[in-house]
Amino acid sequence: MDITILGIESSCDDTSIAIVQNRKILANVTANQKIHAEYGGVVPELASRAHQQNIVPTLDSALKKAGIKLKELSAIAFTSGPGLLGSLLVGTSFAKSLSLALGIPLIEVNHMQAHILAHLIEDPKQTNPDFPFLCLTVSGGHTQIVQVNSPYDMKLLGSTIDDAAGEAFDKAGKIMGLPYPAGPEIDRRAKLGNPKAFEFAKPRMPDLQFSFSGLKTSILYFLQKQMKENPEFIKENLNDLCASIQHSIVSILMDKLELASEQRAINRIAIAGGVSANSGLREALEKRQNTKDWELFLPSFEYTTDNGAMIAISGYYQYQKQNFADLSVVAAARKPLEA
Repeated sequence: MDITILGIESSCDDTSIAIVQNRKILANVTANQKIHAEYGGVVPELASRAHQQNIVPTLDSALKKAGIKLKELSAIAFTSGPGLLGSLLVGTSFAKSLSLALGIPLIEVNHMQAHILAHLIEDPKQTNPDFPFLCLTVSGGHTQIVQVNSPYDMKLLGSTIDDAAGEAFDKAGKIMGLPYPAGPEIDRRAKLGNPKAFEFAKPRMPDLQFSFSGLKTSILYFLQKQMKENPEFIKENLNDLCASIQHSIVSILMDKLELASEQRAINRIAIAGGVSANSGLREALEKRQNTKDWELFLPSFEYTTDNGAMIAISGYYQYQKQNFADLSVVAAARKPLEA
């Protein structure tokens, strides 16, 4: 009998609903919120209001694309955290209502675990890793290295003590006057610049921990000093600056990932999260595929940013264990990777 899971993702500013049948995605529909670009970052109140407007039309589109009726669903999976509380509440309430109305199980999903489990989606555009594997999860809010022993057994090896890699990209871009989100624009310009043009401070963090606040401060002070001497410095060196900043961030990530691989003696390496779409990060990984003898697993681009498919596949695995939630389940802005 087929297991058909509807996955609802609403942890930040994207409303996404997907339908998975067994491990195949039948539909993965996302409504983006462009209004936040005007403010240079996500505004929580605006995000939650937009989710309320988008969630019903997104569900309708997903059902039509999948050719599935609500009565054919096996369960409703939803992101319960971590994320913006107001946004999470919209998805949580909607999932509870669907579960209650349809009389089918409710499954809560950890957002960070879901990013990793996107690697297990059956899709010709990506290869599924064997266990165990290491996953570097990099997004606007999180930077983590996780050892994945099974869909139900994940061990957090290291994470950021302050800002995430995605924040470093966006805040560096904001300093340089780039539009939000700055990550994709930095990536685009980095291809045209010299990654060794400028050097920035590299954090000295113990073991597998990350820190990006010092790097941001180094970039800020460097640019303030240069702009005093030449007000046109950023404009004249923008591509080189983007290339150098991207090189610095990617180097920090790669150093820790190499250390984790050596410590754990695991050469199956995966990446997840929005920043995993960054071309500089992917190129650095591909180079080490040869020099470090890594077996590399890169997610399909549609599964890198926040999406309903990763919630649906997580729900599929929880359904197999009959790991259901009741209507008392609550959303949580902070939620550890390991339960």
